[in-house]
Amino acid sequence: MSMMESILKKEGRKFPGATYSEVVLAPAYEHAKQSLLEPMISIHKAHLIMLVEQGLLEVNEAAQIMKGIRALDKEALIQSSYDGNYEDLFFLVESQIMDVAGEIGGSLHLARSRNDMGVAMYRMVLRDKLQISLKALLSFQETLLTVIDSYKETIVLGHTHTQQAQPMTFSHYLLGMYDVVDRDLKRLKSAYETCNASPLGAAALTTTGFPIDRNRVAELLGFPKIIKSAYDSIGGADYLGEIATACQLSFINLGRFSQDLLLWSSQEFSAIRVADPYVQTSSIMPQKRNPVSLEHIRALSSSGIGNAQTVLQMLHNTPYGDINDTEDDLQPYLWKSLQLIDQVFRLTKAVVGTMEVNEALLKRRAQESFATITELADTLFREAHIPFRTAHSIASQVVKIACSRCMNATHVTSELVDEAAEAVVGYPLNLPEAVVRAAMDPENFVKIRSLPGGPAPEEMKRGITDRRACLNEQISLFNAEVNRMAECRKKLDQLTNQWGQTDESDSNSGH
Repeated sequence: MSMMESILKKEGRKFPGATYSEVVLAPAYEHAKQSLLEPMISIHKAHLIMLVEQGLLEVNEAAQIMKGIRALDKEALIQSSYDGNYEDLFFLVESQIMDVAGEIGGSLHLARSRNDMGVAMYRMVLRDKLQISLKALLSFQETLLTVIDSYKETIVLGHTHTQQAQPMTFSHYLLGMYDVVDRDLKRLKSAYETCNASPLGAAALTTTGFPIDRNRVAELLGFPKIIKSAYDSIGGADYLGEIATACQLSFINLGRFSQDLLLWSSQEFSAIRVADPYVQTSSIMPQKRNPVSLEHIRALSSSGIGNAQTVLQMLHNTPYGDINDTEDDLQPYLWKSLQLIDQVFRLTKAVVGTMEVNEALLKRRAQESFATITELADTLFREAHIPFRTAHSIASQVVKIACSRCMNATHVTSELVDEAAEAVVGYPLNLPEAVVRAAMDPENFVKIRSLPGGPAPEEMKRGITDRRACLNEQISLFNAEVNRMAECRKKLDQLTNQWGQTDESDSNSGH
Protein backbone atom coordinates (compact mmCIF):
# COMPACT_ATOMS: atom_id res chain seq x y z
CA MET A 1 0.00 0.00 0.00
CA SER A 2 1.36 3.40 -0.97
CA MET A 3 1.85 6.16 1.57
CA MET A 4 -1.06 8.11 0.03
CA GLU A 5 -3.38 5.12 0.28
CA SER A 6 -2.30 4.52 3.86
CA ILE A 7 -3.08 8.13 4.82
CA LEU A 8 -6.43 8.17 3.01
CA LYS A 9 -7.43 4.87 4.61
CA LYS A 10 -6.92 6.43 8.03
CA GLU A 11 -8.18 9.92 7.22
CA GLY A 12 -11.08 9.07 4.92
CA ARG A 13 -11.61 9.97 1.28
CA LYS A 14 -14.25 12.69 1.78
CA PHE A 15 -14.16 16.07 3.48
CA PRO A 16 -13.36 16.49 6.28
CA GLY A 17 -10.27 14.39 6.83
CA ALA A 18 -10.01 12.93 10.33
CA THR A 19 -6.98 14.98 11.37
CA TYR A 20 -8.33 18.17 9.79
CA SER A 21 -11.55 17.62 11.69
CA GLU A 22 -9.68 17.02 14.94
CA VAL A 23 -7.24 19.91 14.67
CA VAL A 24 -9.34 22.59 12.95
CA LEU A 25 -13.05 21.95 12.57
CA ALA A 26 -13.95 20.38 15.91
CA PRO A 27 -12.27 23.11 18.03
CA ALA A 28 -13.82 25.80 15.80
CA TYR A 29 -17.23 24.20 16.24
CA GLU A 30 -16.83 24.17 20.02
CA HIS A 31 -15.99 27.87 20.09
CA ALA A 32 -18.74 28.71 17.60
CA LYS A 33 -21.58 26.96 19.42
CA GLN A 34 -20.64 28.69 22.68
CA SER A 35 -19.99 32.19 21.37
CA LEU A 36 -21.31 32.64 17.84
CA LEU A 37 -24.73 30.98 17.88
CA GLU A 38 -26.67 33.93 19.34
CA PRO A 39 -25.14 36.55 17.02
CA MET A 40 -25.69 34.18 14.08
CA ILE A 41 -29.41 33.94 14.89
CA SER A 42 -29.66 37.72 15.33
CA ILE A 43 -28.04 38.23 11.94
CA HIS A 44 -30.50 35.79 10.39
CA LYS A 45 -33.39 37.78 11.83
CA ALA A 46 -32.04 41.19 10.79
CA HIS A 47 -31.21 40.01 7.28
CA LEU A 48 -34.64 38.45 6.91
CA ILE A 49 -36.42 41.65 7.98
CA MET A 50 -34.39 43.65 5.48
CA LEU A 51 -35.10 41.20 2.64
CA VAL A 52 -38.83 41.64 3.23
CA GLU A 53 -38.61 45.43 3.55
CA GLN A 54 -36.68 45.57 0.27
CA GLY A 55 -39.26 43.41 -1.49
CA LEU A 56 -36.87 40.52 -2.05
CA LEU A 57 -39.01 38.11 -0.03
CA GLU A 58 -42.75 38.01 0.62
CA VAL A 59 -44.04 38.29 4.18
CA ASN A 60 -45.46 34.77 4.13
CA GLU A 61 -42.11 33.43 2.91
CA ALA A 62 -40.33 35.28 5.69
CA ALA A 63 -42.82 33.96 8.21
CA GLN A 64 -42.05 30.42 7.10
CA ILE A 65 -38.31 31.05 7.39
CA MET A 66 -38.82 32.65 10.79
CA LYS A 67 -40.68 29.54 11.86
CA GLY A 68 -37.53 27.59 11.07
CA ILE A 69 -35.36 30.04 12.99
CA ARG A 70 -37.65 29.84 16.03
CA ALA A 71 -37.59 26.06 15.89
CA LEU A 72 -33.84 25.97 16.47
CA ASP A 73 -33.06 24.14 19.69
CA LYS A 74 -30.25 26.33 20.93
CA GLU A 75 -29.60 24.23 24.00
CA ALA A 76 -29.27 21.07 21.90
CA LEU A 77 -26.90 22.87 19.55
CA ILE A 78 -24.75 24.02 22.46
CA GLN A 79 -24.63 20.50 23.84
CA SER A 80 -23.82 18.94 20.47
CA SER A 81 -20.40 17.76 19.31
CA TYR A 82 -18.80 18.08 15.92
CA ASP A 83 -19.49 14.98 13.82
CA GLY A 84 -18.30 16.04 10.37
CA ASN A 85 -21.74 15.84 8.77
CA TYR A 86 -21.64 19.59 8.22
CA GLU A 87 -18.59 21.73 7.61
CA ASP A 88 -19.39 24.10 10.44
CA LEU A 89 -22.11 25.49 12.69
CA PHE A 90 -23.45 27.78 9.96
CA PHE A 91 -24.34 24.89 7.63
CA LEU A 92 -25.82 22.86 10.48
CA VAL A 93 -28.06 25.76 11.52
CA GLU A 94 -29.05 26.45 7.90
CA SER A 95 -29.98 22.79 7.46
CA GLN A 96 -32.13 22.81 10.60
CA ILE A 97 -33.92 25.96 9.47
CA MET A 98 -34.66 24.38 6.10
CA ASP A 99 -35.90 21.20 7.76
CA VAL A 100 -38.75 23.31 9.18
CA ALA A 101 -39.11 26.08 6.60
CA GLY A 102 -38.69 23.92 3.57
CA GLU A 103 -36.93 24.91 0.38
CA ILE A 104 -37.70 28.59 0.91
CA GLY A 105 -35.39 28.47 3.93
CA GLY A 106 -32.47 28.50 1.53
CA SER A 107 -33.42 32.02 0.44
CA LEU A 108 -32.35 33.33 3.85
CA HIS A 109 -28.85 33.37 2.42
CA LEU A 110 -29.86 35.62 -0.47
CA ALA A 111 -27.42 38.50 -1.05
CA ARG A 112 -24.94 37.53 1.63
CA SER A 113 -21.93 35.30 2.27
CA ARG A 114 -20.39 33.45 5.15
CA ASN A 115 -17.64 36.05 4.75
CA ASP A 116 -19.64 39.09 5.83
CA MET A 117 -21.65 37.00 8.29
CA GLY A 118 -18.51 35.68 9.94
CA VAL A 119 -16.92 39.09 10.39
CA ALA A 120 -20.21 40.45 11.74
CA MET A 121 -20.48 37.66 14.28
CA TYR A 122 -16.92 38.22 15.44
CA ARG A 123 -17.55 41.94 15.78
CA MET A 124 -20.75 41.35 17.74
CA VAL A 125 -19.06 38.95 20.14
CA LEU A 126 -16.11 41.27 20.62
CA ARG A 127 -18.45 44.22 21.10
CA ASP A 128 -20.17 42.42 23.98
CA LYS A 129 -16.90 41.33 25.54
CA LEU A 130 -15.47 44.84 25.24
CA GLN A 131 -18.50 46.15 27.10
CA ILE A 132 -17.79 43.76 29.96
CA SER A 133 -14.15 44.85 30.02
CA LEU A 134 -15.09 48.53 29.97
CA LYS A 135 -17.49 47.98 32.85
CA ALA A 136 -14.71 46.35 34.88
CA LEU A 137 -12.36 49.29 34.31
CA LEU A 138 -15.02 51.85 35.21
CA SER A 139 -15.87 49.95 38.38
CA PHE A 140 -12.18 49.75 39.31
CA GLN A 141 -11.83 53.49 38.77
CA GLU A 142 -14.77 54.13 41.10
CA THR A 143 -13.13 52.11 43.86
CA LEU A 144 -9.72 53.63 43.21
CA LEU A 145 -11.10 57.17 43.55
CA THR A 146 -12.63 56.26 46.90
CA VAL A 147 -9.29 54.89 48.11
CA ILE A 148 -7.47 57.96 46.75
CA ASP A 149 -9.81 60.23 48.70
CA SER A 150 -9.00 58.32 51.90
CA TYR A 151 -5.23 58.79 51.66
CA LYS A 152 -4.84 62.27 50.18
CA GLU A 153 -2.98 63.43 53.32
CA THR A 154 -1.06 60.22 53.96
CA ILE A 155 2.64 61.10 53.72
CA VAL A 156 4.82 58.51 52.00
CA LEU A 157 8.14 58.42 50.23
CA GLY A 158 8.18 58.56 46.47
CA HIS A 159 10.90 56.56 44.72
CA THR A 160 12.87 57.02 41.52
CA HIS A 161 15.14 54.27 40.27
CA THR A 162 13.87 52.25 43.29
CA GLN A 163 15.54 54.73 45.66
CA GLN A 164 13.96 57.22 48.05
CA ALA A 165 13.37 60.42 46.10
CA GLN A 166 10.87 62.93 47.53
CA PRO A 167 7.94 62.95 49.95
CA MET A 168 4.47 62.75 48.47
CA THR A 169 1.12 61.31 49.49
CA PHE A 170 -0.10 57.79 48.89
CA SER A 171 -2.93 59.27 46.88
CA HIS A 172 -0.46 61.10 44.64
CA TYR A 173 0.81 57.71 43.51
CA LEU A 174 -2.68 56.24 43.19
CA LEU A 175 -4.02 59.22 41.25
CA GLY A 176 -1.21 58.73 38.76
CA MET A 177 -2.26 55.10 38.43
CA TYR A 178 -5.87 56.20 38.01
CA ASP A 179 -4.86 58.29 35.00
CA VAL A 180 -3.02 55.32 33.50
CA VAL A 181 -6.19 53.23 33.80
CA ASP A 182 -8.16 56.11 32.33
CA ARG A 183 -5.99 55.97 29.23
CA ASP A 184 -6.50 52.21 29.12
CA LEU A 185 -10.22 52.91 29.21
CA LYS A 186 -9.96 55.38 26.33
CA ARG A 187 -7.99 52.90 24.24
CA LEU A 188 -10.55 50.16 24.83
CA LYS A 189 -13.38 52.60 24.05
CA SER A 190 -11.68 53.52 20.80
CA ALA A 191 -11.29 49.82 20.00
CA TYR A 192 -15.00 49.36 20.75
CA GLU A 193 -15.96 52.17 18.38
CA THR A 194 -13.79 50.70 15.63
CA CYS A 195 -15.22 47.23 16.19
CA ASN A 196 -18.81 48.45 16.32
CA ALA A 197 -19.30 48.77 12.56
CA SER A 198 -21.25 46.43 10.31
CA PRO A 199 -19.65 44.49 7.43
CA LEU A 200 -22.98 42.97 6.42
CA GLY A 201 -23.93 43.56 2.82
CA ALA A 202 -20.34 43.20 1.68
CA ALA A 203 -21.19 39.57 0.89
CA ALA A 204 -18.07 37.76 -0.35
CA LEU A 205 -16.16 41.03 -0.93
CA THR A 206 -17.97 43.00 -3.69
CA THR A 207 -21.50 43.43 -2.23
CA THR A 208 -24.35 42.02 -4.32
CA GLY A 209 -26.50 42.77 -7.35
CA PHE A 210 -29.66 42.70 -5.21
CA PRO A 211 -30.99 46.03 -3.85
CA ILE A 212 -30.37 45.32 -0.18
CA ASP A 213 -30.09 47.98 2.52
CA ARG A 214 -26.81 47.68 4.40
CA ASN A 215 -27.66 50.50 6.79
CA ARG A 216 -30.96 48.89 7.79
CA VAL A 217 -29.27 45.63 8.76
CA ALA A 218 -26.67 47.57 10.72
CA GLU A 219 -29.40 49.47 12.54
CA LEU A 220 -31.28 46.30 13.45
CA LEU A 221 -28.13 44.77 14.95
CA GLY A 222 -27.11 47.87 16.88
CA PHE A 223 -24.23 48.87 14.65
CA PRO A 224 -24.18 52.70 14.45
CA LYS A 225 -22.40 52.59 11.09
CA ILE A 226 -21.32 50.33 8.26
CA ILE A 227 -17.80 49.68 7.08
CA LYS A 228 -17.66 51.84 3.97
CA SER A 229 -15.59 49.58 1.74
CA ALA A 230 -16.95 46.11 1.03
CA TYR A 231 -13.42 44.84 0.52
CA ASP A 232 -12.28 46.33 3.83
CA SER A 233 -15.34 44.79 5.48
CA ILE A 234 -13.94 41.37 4.69
CA GLY A 235 -10.19 41.94 4.50
CA GLY A 236 -9.66 44.47 7.28
CA ALA A 237 -8.21 42.99 10.46
CA ASP A 238 -6.83 46.03 12.26
CA TYR A 239 -9.94 46.14 14.47
CA LEU A 240 -8.59 42.94 15.97
CA GLY A 241 -5.12 44.42 16.33
CA GLU A 242 -6.51 47.55 17.97
CA ILE A 243 -8.32 45.48 20.60
CA ALA A 244 -5.25 43.32 21.18
CA THR A 245 -2.98 46.35 21.55
CA ALA A 246 -5.37 48.05 23.97
CA CYS A 247 -5.52 44.84 26.02
CA GLN A 248 -1.73 44.50 26.04
CA LEU A 249 -1.20 47.99 27.40
CA SER A 250 -3.86 47.47 30.08
CA PHE A 251 -2.16 44.27 31.21
CA ILE A 252 1.29 45.88 31.17
CA ASN A 253 0.07 48.78 33.29
CA LEU A 254 -1.79 46.57 35.72
CA GLY A 255 1.23 44.29 36.04
CA ARG A 256 3.44 47.24 37.02
CA PHE A 257 0.88 48.32 39.62
CA SER A 258 0.61 44.84 41.12
CA GLN A 259 4.40 44.62 41.30
CA ASP A 260 4.53 47.80 43.39
CA LEU A 261 1.80 46.56 45.70
CA LEU A 262 3.60 43.24 46.15
CA LEU A 263 6.80 44.99 47.12
CA TRP A 264 5.05 47.33 49.52
CA SER A 265 3.27 44.44 51.23
CA SER A 266 6.57 42.76 52.18
CA GLN A 267 7.71 42.96 55.82
CA GLU A 268 10.70 45.04 54.78
CA PHE A 269 8.39 47.74 53.41
CA SER A 270 5.31 47.04 55.57
CA ALA A 271 3.60 49.85 53.70
CA ILE A 272 0.33 48.06 52.98
CA ARG A 273 -1.52 45.05 54.31
CA VAL A 274 -3.61 42.95 51.96
CA ALA A 275 -6.93 41.88 53.50
CA ASP A 276 -7.37 38.32 54.75
CA PRO A 277 -9.60 37.10 51.90
CA TYR A 278 -6.74 37.69 49.46
CA VAL A 279 -3.80 36.11 51.30
CA GLN A 280 -2.73 32.52 51.84
CA THR A 281 -0.53 30.91 54.46
CA SER A 282 2.26 28.36 54.13
CA SER A 283 1.90 24.61 54.60
CA ILE A 284 5.05 24.61 56.75
CA MET A 285 5.67 28.20 57.92
CA PRO A 286 2.82 29.30 60.21
CA GLN A 287 3.89 32.96 60.26
CA LYS A 288 3.52 33.38 56.51
CA ARG A 289 0.95 35.78 55.15
CA ASN A 290 1.37 35.57 51.41
CA PRO A 291 -0.42 38.23 49.29
CA VAL A 292 -0.89 35.70 46.50
CA SER A 293 -3.82 37.59 45.00
CA LEU A 294 -1.35 40.20 43.78
CA GLU A 295 0.88 37.49 42.33
CA HIS A 296 -2.08 36.07 40.45
CA ILE A 297 -2.98 39.52 39.14
CA ARG A 298 0.58 39.85 37.87
CA ALA A 299 0.65 36.35 36.38
CA LEU A 300 -2.75 36.62 34.74
CA SER A 301 -1.80 40.00 33.32
CA SER A 302 1.27 38.39 31.79
CA SER A 303 -0.84 35.63 30.27
CA GLY A 304 -3.20 38.27 28.88
CA ILE A 305 -0.25 39.98 27.22
CA GLY A 306 0.66 36.63 25.68
CA ASN A 307 -2.84 36.06 24.33
CA ALA A 308 -2.95 39.54 22.83
CA GLN A 309 0.50 39.13 21.34
CA THR A 310 -0.62 35.87 19.75
CA VAL A 311 -3.37 37.81 17.98
CA LEU A 312 -0.91 40.37 16.67
CA GLN A 313 1.52 37.66 15.60
CA MET A 314 -1.21 35.78 13.74
CA LEU A 315 -2.06 38.98 11.85
CA HIS A 316 1.56 39.68 10.99
CA ASN A 317 2.50 39.19 7.32
CA THR A 318 -0.93 37.96 6.29
CA PRO A 319 -2.49 39.16 3.01
CA TYR A 320 -5.12 41.88 3.06
CA GLY A 321 -8.17 39.87 2.19
CA ASP A 322 -10.41 37.01 3.24
CA ILE A 323 -8.22 34.57 5.19
CA ASN A 324 -8.75 31.98 7.88
CA ASP A 325 -5.91 33.45 9.95
CA THR A 326 -8.26 36.11 11.35
CA GLU A 327 -11.07 33.72 12.13
CA ASP A 328 -11.63 30.57 14.15
CA ASP A 329 -8.02 30.02 15.20
CA LEU A 330 -7.41 33.64 16.23
CA GLN A 331 -10.63 34.82 17.83
CA PRO A 332 -10.47 32.72 21.05
CA TYR A 333 -7.15 34.34 21.99
CA LEU A 334 -8.79 37.76 21.84
CA TRP A 335 -11.85 36.54 23.73
CA LYS A 336 -9.59 35.20 26.46
CA SER A 337 -7.69 38.49 26.67
CA LEU A 338 -10.91 40.43 27.14
CA GLN A 339 -12.15 37.92 29.69
CA LEU A 340 -8.92 38.37 31.63
CA ILE A 341 -9.29 42.17 31.51
CA ASP A 342 -12.60 41.75 33.29
CA GLN A 343 -11.29 39.19 35.77
CA VAL A 344 -8.05 40.85 36.82
CA PHE A 345 -9.54 44.32 37.16
CA ARG A 346 -12.36 42.97 39.30
CA LEU A 347 -9.83 41.15 41.48
CA THR A 348 -7.61 44.23 41.71
CA LYS A 349 -10.63 46.29 42.69
CA ALA A 350 -11.34 43.91 45.57
CA VAL A 351 -7.73 43.86 46.76
CA VAL A 352 -7.16 47.63 46.53
CA GLY A 353 -10.55 48.44 48.02
CA THR A 354 -9.82 46.38 51.14
CA MET A 355 -6.09 46.95 51.73
CA GLU A 356 -4.79 48.85 54.76
CA VAL A 357 -2.02 51.45 54.62
CA ASN A 358 0.51 51.73 57.46
CA GLU A 359 0.23 55.51 57.65
CA ALA A 360 2.20 56.06 60.86
CA LEU A 361 5.18 54.01 59.71
CA LEU A 362 5.26 55.63 56.30
CA LYS A 363 5.11 59.13 57.79
CA ARG A 364 7.95 58.38 60.19
CA ARG A 365 10.09 57.06 57.37
CA ALA A 366 9.46 60.21 55.40
CA GLN A 367 10.39 62.36 58.40
CA GLU A 368 13.66 60.49 58.93
CA SER A 369 14.54 60.31 55.26
CA PHE A 370 16.68 62.85 53.46
CA ALA A 371 14.07 62.87 50.67
CA THR A 372 13.16 66.42 51.73
CA ILE A 373 16.66 67.68 50.91
CA THR A 374 15.43 69.08 47.60
CA GLU A 375 13.36 71.56 49.57
CA LEU A 376 16.38 72.51 51.68
CA ALA A 377 18.26 73.38 48.48
CA ASP A 378 15.24 75.38 47.27
CA THR A 379 15.07 77.16 50.64
CA LEU A 380 18.76 78.09 50.51
CA PHE A 381 18.15 79.64 47.07
CA ARG A 382 15.15 81.61 48.36
CA GLU A 383 16.44 82.64 51.80
CA ALA A 384 20.20 82.92 51.36
CA HIS A 385 20.03 84.31 47.81
CA ILE A 386 22.69 82.01 46.44
CA PRO A 387 22.69 80.27 43.03
CA PHE A 388 20.72 77.05 42.97
CA ARG A 389 23.66 74.85 41.98
CA THR A 390 25.59 76.20 44.97
CA ALA A 391 22.56 75.59 47.19
CA HIS A 392 22.37 72.07 45.81
CA SER A 393 26.03 71.48 46.74
CA ILE A 394 25.48 72.74 50.29
CA ALA A 395 22.39 70.53 50.71
CA SER A 396 24.37 67.56 49.42
CA GLN A 397 27.10 68.33 51.97
CA VAL A 398 24.49 68.40 54.75
CA VAL A 399 23.51 64.83 53.84
CA LYS A 400 27.13 63.67 53.77
CA ILE A 401 27.89 65.13 57.19
CA ALA A 402 24.67 63.75 58.74
CA CYS A 403 25.20 60.26 57.33
CA SER A 404 28.80 60.20 58.53
CA ARG A 405 27.46 60.83 62.05
CA CYS A 406 24.58 58.33 61.79
CA MET A 407 22.03 61.14 61.90
CA ASN A 408 18.69 61.17 60.10
CA ALA A 409 16.80 64.10 58.61
CA THR A 410 15.15 65.05 61.90
CA HIS A 411 18.61 65.93 63.27
CA VAL A 412 19.35 68.56 60.64
CA THR A 413 19.69 71.99 62.25
CA SER A 414 20.67 75.48 61.20
CA GLU A 415 24.06 74.82 62.77
CA LEU A 416 24.60 71.76 60.60
CA VAL A 417 23.62 73.73 57.52
CA ASP A 418 26.18 76.41 58.44
CA GLU A 419 28.86 73.73 58.82
CA ALA A 420 28.06 72.43 55.36
CA ALA A 421 28.00 75.95 53.90
CA GLU A 422 31.43 76.77 55.29
CA ALA A 423 32.78 73.62 53.67
CA VAL A 424 31.33 74.62 50.28
CA VAL A 425 31.39 78.45 50.13
CA GLY A 426 33.54 79.33 53.11
CA TYR A 427 30.96 81.15 55.24
CA PRO A 428 27.81 80.32 57.30
CA LEU A 429 24.31 81.20 56.07
CA ASN A 430 22.74 81.81 59.50
CA LEU A 431 19.25 80.64 58.56
CA PRO A 432 16.63 80.69 61.35
CA GLU A 433 16.05 77.30 62.93
CA ALA A 434 12.37 77.41 62.04
CA VAL A 435 13.22 77.88 58.35
CA VAL A 436 15.48 74.82 58.35
CA ARG A 437 12.90 72.71 60.19
CA ALA A 438 10.20 73.68 57.70
CA ALA A 439 12.49 72.81 54.80
CA MET A 440 13.09 69.33 56.27
CA ASP A 441 9.43 68.69 57.13
CA PRO A 442 7.80 66.24 54.65
CA GLU A 443 4.32 67.61 55.33
CA ASN A 444 5.47 71.10 54.42
CA PHE A 445 7.25 69.64 51.37
CA VAL A 446 3.97 68.18 50.14
CA LYS A 447 1.82 71.16 51.12
CA ILE A 448 3.76 73.73 49.09
CA ARG A 449 3.78 71.56 45.96
CA SER A 450 0.34 72.72 44.98
CA LEU A 451 0.84 73.26 41.28
CA PRO A 452 -1.54 71.37 38.95
CA GLY A 453 -0.68 67.69 39.29
CA GLY A 454 1.16 68.18 42.58
CA PRO A 455 0.65 66.17 45.79
CA ALA A 456 -0.65 69.01 48.01
CA PRO A 457 -3.93 67.96 49.70
CA GLU A 458 -5.87 70.86 48.18
CA GLU A 459 -4.62 69.99 44.71
CA MET A 460 -5.45 66.35 45.36
CA LYS A 461 -9.02 67.36 46.30
CA ARG A 462 -9.35 69.32 43.09
CA GLY A 463 -7.92 66.46 41.06
CA ILE A 464 -10.27 63.94 42.66
CA THR A 465 -13.30 66.18 42.06
CA ASP A 466 -12.40 66.70 38.41
CA ARG A 467 -11.81 63.02 37.80
CA ARG A 468 -14.99 61.99 39.57
CA ALA A 469 -17.00 64.31 37.34
CA CYS A 470 -15.33 62.86 34.24
CA LEU A 471 -15.85 59.32 35.52
CA ASN A 472 -19.55 59.92 36.17
CA GLU A 473 -19.88 61.19 32.62
CA GLN A 474 -18.09 58.11 31.28
CA ILE A 475 -20.36 55.82 33.32
CA SER A 476 -23.44 57.62 31.98
CA LEU A 477 -22.22 57.25 28.40
CA PHE A 478 -21.43 53.59 28.99
CA ASN A 479 -24.86 52.89 30.49
CA ALA A 480 -26.50 54.70 27.60
CA GLU A 481 -24.66 52.47 25.13
CA VAL A 482 -25.59 49.32 27.06
CA ASN A 483 -29.24 50.44 27.10
CA ARG A 484 -29.10 51.29 23.39
CA MET A 485 -27.87 47.81 22.56
CA ALA A 486 -30.53 46.22 24.76
CA GLU A 487 -33.19 48.28 23.02
CA CYS A 488 -31.89 47.18 19.61
CA ARG A 489 -32.14 43.52 20.63
CA LYS A 490 -35.65 44.12 21.96
CA LYS A 491 -36.80 45.82 18.75
CA LEU A 492 -35.31 43.05 16.62
CA ASP A 493 -37.29 40.45 18.54
CA GLN A 494 -40.47 42.54 18.31
CA LEU A 495 -40.16 42.87 14.55
CA THR A 496 -39.60 39.16 14.04
CA ASN A 497 -42.23 38.08 16.57
CA GLN A 498 -44.98 39.91 14.68
CA TRP A 499 -44.50 37.54 11.77
CA GLY A 500 -45.59 34.71 13.97
CA GLN A 501 -49.04 36.31 13.98
CA THR A 502 -49.11 36.79 10.20
CA ASP A 503 -51.62 34.61 8.38
CA GLU A 504 -51.76 33.66 4.76
CA SER A 505 -54.11 36.52 3.87
CA ASP A 506 -51.44 39.06 4.83
CA SER A 507 -48.91 37.76 2.34
CA ASN A 508 -49.62 40.42 -0.25
CA SER A 509 -50.37 43.34 2.09
CA GLY A 510 -47.04 45.05 1.55
CA HIS A 511 -44.08 45.43 3.79
